Amino acid sequence: MTARIERPLSPHLQTYRWTLTMALSIVHRATGIALYFGTLLLAWWLIAAASGPSAYANVQAFTGSLIGKLIVFGYTWSLMHHLFSGIRHLVWDLGYGFKANEREALTWGALIAGISATVLVWIIAYAVGGGR
Repeated sequence: MTARIERPLSPHLQTYRWTLTMALSIVHRATGIALYFGTLLLAWWLIAAASGPSAYANVQAFTGSLIGKLIVFGYTWSLMHHLFSGIRHLVWDLGYGFKANEREALTWGALIAGISATVLVWIIAYAVGGGR
């Protein structure tokens, strides 16, 4: 008779205490998925711009509506968050930032930078007249 080998159980989400780093790693993946859908909106806008004034007016009517602005704002935030979170992952891939305080600083930095850059882009867009 063979002896049963005791193998370690694989940890799961109920085992770990949630941290900001864990949450933002998941959000990084989610924003990557959201960017695929936002790129469809961007392609629609570019195709409409090339198709003529009536097609472009339809896209502008959609993106100028409240729901359209929320979607474009979400796309902007997804892009900015994914950018700064990607930089955070690049720093880790280079072998830096693994100490607890460095990891937290990078995570908070990515979160704050993504939100700040999104707000800054929208402020600039409205200031130059693109948000009318």
